[in-house]
Amino acid sequence: MKLVEGASRCWRWFSVQFYVVIGALPIVWVGIPPDVREMLPEEARPWVFTVLAVAGLIGRLIDQKDKA
Repeated sequence: MKLVEGASRCWRWFSVQFYVVIGALPIVWVGIPPDVREMLPEEARPWVFTVLAVAGLIGRLIDQKDKA
């Protein structure tokens, strides 16, 4: 197995950023006060992960060459 080119800078990639949010969301969610959680309708909650995952995929497809 070989790492992708620029793996040391992966934190800059949109796809990595979205997947970090997906991974942290369940941990953060339990710390949000219940009245604030209720602002997001229950039927919309599963779509949050779906939208973030699709955004991560799109972020992976975008050319993100370093300008530095």
